[in-house]
Amino acid sequence: MTAETVLSNARIVLADEIVEGSLVLRDGFIAGIDAGSGRTGEDMGGDYVIPGLVELHTDHLEGHYAPRPKVRWNPIAAVLAHDAQVATAGITTVLDALRVGMDEDADLTLADIRKLADAIEDSVAQDRLRADHFLHLRCEVSAPDCLQAFANFDGDDRVKLASLMDHAPGQRQFVNLETYAYYYQRKLKLSDRDFKLFCEKRMAESARNSAPNRAVIAAACHERGIVLASHDDATSGHVDEAIEQGVRVAEFPTTEEAARASKAAGLGVLMGAPNVMRGASHSGNVSARALASDGLLDILSSDYIPFSLIQSAFFLGDMVEGISLPQAVAMVSKNPAEAVGLTDRGIIEQGRRADLVRVRVDDHVPVVRTVWRQGRRVA
Repeated sequence: MTAETVLSNARIVLADEIVEGSLVLRDGFIAGIDAGSGRTGEDMGGDYVIPGLVELHTDHLEGHYAPRPKVRWNPIAAVLAHDAQVATAGITTVLDALRVGMDEDADLTLADIRKLADAIEDSVAQDRLRADHFLHLRCEVSAPDCLQAFANFDGDDRVKLASLMDHAPGQRQFVNLETYAYYYQRKLKLSDRDFKLFCEKRMAESARNSAPNRAVIAAACHERGIVLASHDDATSGHVDEAIEQGVRVAEFPTTEEAARASKAAGLGVLMGAPNVMRGASHSGNVSARALASDGLLDILSSDYIPFSLIQSAFFLGDMVEGISLPQAVAMVSKNPAEAVGLTDRGIIEQGRRADLVRVRVDDHVPVVRTVWRQGRRVA
């Protein structure tokens, strides 16, 4: 039996314009867009209908599994809690970021990470989830166990994206050692002497492991069709290295120089939605809002606050000169979907998946009222 739903009286955010009218959903796909139509259906009350959001880099799941030091939650329950939060934030496709390679501040083990991945995949198989879930491997290439951890995902076809990252002091995000000290010395409660030893160890690991681990992981990802992302590039030299390794997404460039070089090379420039909303990076790096104003931003990620993704899209569309709402919505839907090869979603047009979000804006804050994945209401 054909399943059909009509959403009427909506402001529909298309790729390059907003039209008032109706959407016809049939068997999980968009079957028609009727601008100005008086078609009878579920009345949207003049609310926006936008494509379901596509999230490429969220660190949010691990916090549900390990909410306190040495506390472990049931992994399926953790996945369900995470899924409910992203879906009600309008995210219909999510790449759950899992760390590959552990450093001294990690409270998780390689076995914990694989357990979380198994819980995601079992929940997908059992149809427990509201959003469509895939995997994103955050590969800490300076870590001694990085390749061992990466091998835990051999043959896992839910892996869509892998990031090459190095959080050692003096590298990329933490070129400024004062910023590194503020982040890690306080977090780990180290004395000045112990912090100095900690930095020396991390820098030695980076010098020993980063280059060979990058090469091995890049080659494996190309062989398996996994999209590669660079992480925290700070210089044009970093971008040159990323291009040589076949990277397609530049995650969180820390300087305008790196963002500009990434954009010129055709990489998708990804920045954090919390950075947009705050107007600045929490690490003191380049402002995502400034990059957006300069035409150097392609993709937004919620990073550590799921709701920030939809919030940043409406903020950019409303508050940043030169960026329309359709352009801003593309940064959280069409652009990230295309970056990882999910070409069946991310835009409202006939034949695409009916992944949709109904949104009302109150006092400049988007209110998610309804979410559909493949035409089925999930929130």
